[in-house]
Amino acid sequence: MDFARVFDRVAGHLEAGGFPLAVVGGLALHAHGITRATFDLDLVTEAAAQTGLIGFLENEGYQTLHRSAAYSNHLHADPARGRLDLIYVDPETSRRLFSGCRPRLALGARTALVPRPEHLVAMKVQAIRNDRTRALQDLADVLSLLRLPEVDRTEARGYFERAGLTEEWDEVRRRL
Repeated sequence: MDFARVFDRVAGHLEAGGFPLAVVGGLALHAHGITRATFDLDLVTEAAAQTGLIGFLENEGYQTLHRSAAYSNHLHADPARGRLDLIYVDPETSRRLFSGCRPRLALGARTALVPRPEHLVAMKVQAIRNDRTRALQDLADVLSLLRLPEVDRTEARGYFERAGLTEEWDEVRRRL
């Protein structure tokens, strides 16, 4: 997948609409010094951008595989355009999330915003809560994020508690 090309197209569309955008998932982990294989581009933006963004992607030749209020997944037949997974956040979450983002990842001519490690943990926790089959991979990512020296583990624990995943937090804490 040509991450830089796809990011540039999506970023251009969202910027024209005044919507923020950040990279999450495997590329965000990489921006924090955690390397693992990734074959898709995971992005987060505001929920208000969803309808226009999906229309834009479909006009670009992407097939929408799934759409809900908080997520959408898209696949292009051209492997260079690959798969896009999008997270859509409400205005309050957007304010908190994007205020903590920093430009950390060079993608072609653009530098992508990347959320704080704690916010990436929060996203992983929500993914686990929504789909338990993701737990092994996502908890491995959470462990890597929590090993970063600047991470606020108390904040991270709060995300687990609010999601009703205290047993998972206890397991993560044991492995740290």
